[in-house]
Amino acid sequence: MTELPARAAVPGIPPELTGRLAAAGLEPAQVASIVEAALDEDLAGGTDVTTGATVRPGTRGTADLAARSAGVVAGLPVAALAFWLAPGGAEVTVTFRAADGDRVRPGDPVLTVSGPVGAILTAERTALNLLCHLSGVATLTRQFADAVAGTRARIRDTRKTLPGLRALQKYAVRCGGGVNHRMSLSDAALIKDNHVAAAGSVGAAFAAVRRAAPGLPVEVECDTLEQVAEALEAGADLILLDNFSVAGLAAAVRLTAGRAKLEASGRITVDTAAAIAQTGVDYLAVGALTHSAPVLDIGLDLLE
Repeated sequence: MTELPARAAVPGIPPELTGRLAAAGLEPAQVASIVEAALDEDLAGGTDVTTGATVRPGTRGTADLAARSAGVVAGLPVAALAFWLAPGGAEVTVTFRAADGDRVRPGDPVLTVSGPVGAILTAERTALNLLCHLSGVATLTRQFADAVAGTRARIRDTRKTLPGLRALQKYAVRCGGGVNHRMSLSDAALIKDNHVAAAGSVGAAFAAVRRAAPGLPVEVECDTLEQVAEALEAGADLILLDNFSVAGLAAAVRLTAGRAKLEASGRITVDTAAAIAQTGVDYLAVGALTHSAPVLDIGLDLLE
């Protein structure tokens, strides 16, 4: 367990928290901006009326954030930052009782917060909204990752993310044992059916992207084995197999014969993931990880 220093002792974000966020591949300033926007949304330019009316000024206490259902936790430093940046949160101390990526059971504490009760209760819902959502993403990812264990396949996310939360959601995928696809439209190319239609063919689309961005990774979406052959001939080293049957995926693996990485996509579920992975594809693309993950139930209870 590690305690964060009180805000008054360190200008800006506490160094340990900055280190935790940076080590997770997150930009501390970006995360702080997200958390501040969420707090501003909750307060809407005013104050926490209920907390202000029921908590005497100067009241201090301690609260545990604990899992109420089994899953994988993610976003603990984000939740910690919510308490620390809340109005009156300068004196809040956060103790980490778990680490992102840990499996938790009902009743397991994940954070303990101590300090002004008003600040703790004002930040409670903001912290839980972020923590429960990110932990839900990590939990669903872990279910998929467990389903394909023992195969070569990895679970990969998509850009089907909530606006403004992509970096955090993709971080949660990593916490659950998945790997990230591209973060933006500019760091990799994905030639989809509409691009093929616009360019005239798979080969023409691939050649156009290669000319425009010679060093950029290029993935080609294919709907048929004929398109797979065309993508291979064009030089594609990553091919997205869209809505292929299990038999079709196996045929694509044989046709490719290791010349390109293959990614299966299209309505993949935890129940179908193992059969898909066993065909020999390299990745399973699962948009549901970020657009449909149910939250992990985590609650906050005052101890004192």
